Amino acid sequence: MKIKRRVICFLSLILALTAMLSSCQGGNTSAEQTLATTGGETVVCASHLDANADDLCDSCGISVVVVVDFYAINDLHGKFDDTDSQPGVDELTTYLKNAKKSDDHAVFLSSGDMWQGSAESNLTKGLIITDWMNALDFASMTLGNHEFDWGEDFIEENDALAEFPFLAINIYDRETNQRVSYASASVMVECGNIRVGIIGAIGDCYSSISPDKVEDVYFKVGNELNELVKDEAESLRQKGADFIVYSLHGGFGSNKTGVTEVSGNQLSSYYSVALSEGYVDLMFEAHTHKRYVMYDRHDVYHLQGGGDNQGISHAEIAINYVNDSFKVNEAEFVETSKYAGLADDPVVDALLEKYADEISMANRVVGNNKRYLSSDALCDLAAKLYYEAGMERWGKDYDIALGGGFFQARSPYNLPAGEVTYGDIQSIFPFDNQLVLCSVQGKYLSSKFFFTSNSNYHVSYGTYGESIKNSIDPNATYYVIVDSYTSSYAPNHLTEVARYDDGVFARDLIAAYFEKGN
Repeated sequence: MKIKRRVICFLSLILALTAMLSSCQGGNTSAEQTLATTGGETVVCASHLDANADDLCDSCGISVVVVVDFYAINDLHGKFDDTDSQPGVDELTTYLKNAKKSDDHAVFLSSGDMWQGSAESNLTKGLIITDWMNALDFASMTLGNHEFDWGEDFIEENDALAEFPFLAINIYDRETNQRVSYASASVMVECGNIRVGIIGAIGDCYSSISPDKVEDVYFKVGNELNELVKDEAESLRQKGADFIVYSLHGGFGSNKTGVTEVSGNQLSSYYSVALSEGYVDLMFEAHTHKRYVMYDRHDVYHLQGGGDNQGISHAEIAINYVNDSFKVNEAEFVETSKYAGLADDPVVDALLEKYADEISMANRVVGNNKRYLSSDALCDLAAKLYYEAGMERWGKDYDIALGGGFFQARSPYNLPAGEVTYGDIQSIFPFDNQLVLCSVQGKYLSSKFFFTSNSNYHVSYGTYGESIKNSIDPNATYYVIVDSYTSSYAPNHLTEVARYDDGVFARDLIAAYFEKGN
């Protein structure tokens, strides 16, 4: 069913000498004062009509179109400060502020994964990013999977600081079966005499979160999510929304060049094209770190702006509030090169100063790297250090087969030769996954670790591991050193035996490695 949009607009005019009030219906509840002059006579328009669809009122000749510019950020991953290894938001801040000055109606929103990734954001548990979004007057932020990396308490702490709503229509509390308190289904934004409704949802990315961080919540996905979005869109229309934006932390799996058409089958892994049948007018997407501007068969545009501060998405929409219509004037991926030459905005330095105590650890020099280390080399190093730490702690009591597990280095992915700071390592290994001693049945030790086909698994072992890897008893019990992300992934069939010290993660072991002169 296509939704009929209600357009209710009150136009008022105080006429000279008579002080008469004229109202005009045909927009929405935020009124504009209108005075048209024809042949020297003042004409008061009783109601706006645009029968010839030229975007002008047939009676009084004024424009019945409001142009809104949407600027969307996704998967920033805490890349706040300009450093040798990461682009910051210094020039982006200037670009967005300039947009606010030049565009009558500029709306900033985020589609998630804003905090986790850099030293300055991780050490403040995202607060520095939330503060920055406050300074730029963001309209909303959809919660992504990495917002859960530190647990719900820190989402709530950021929510208390945020001057904009966190959106996630489909995150529910397991105990109450109600939407979590720190997320709203949508928000309404007024732009001139039109209203924009923004709906936010997290995609089907539950498996991308450590289970212990989301044990008290669940996500409604698939058809359940579609019905939630439809119901919310209808509710927003009834409340006067002229245009609906859907900000989803989920997205298409490939980069696209230019503006391209996409089929419903291609979208089906994360989006139902039925939502484009009058429910959703514009999509901003995330999670896959891809760059694209696409439109589906209903001419609903889908945009994603890469990840790790590679750029942002921009769409300029002209909305005719009389004819219940709109057109896309422009839809684009804005690369960092388009604003990299702008002056730095002082708000970035001001926030770095505000959080100086919390982020001072990032600048601590831990040692000197003697050669370039690739992503794989760093993951192999982490596995080696897991094994060594586990052997030192538990090796006398257990025959430990190996150390390692699932590792994914993050941007900038590698470590060049030269001086190394704690912040350099934290950007590459940002996750707070604790070391764990686990038991595992032989058949899983073999298939999941020693002979896995998953290139993201990295393992290290000593004499004992070398002696058993080709003769593992599938029914025997063995012991491994992994971290809490790998141990909690159910298909690995690991049973936790003991945990290492609190607050010691992969990055800490690597920092200590360099501090020892390695």
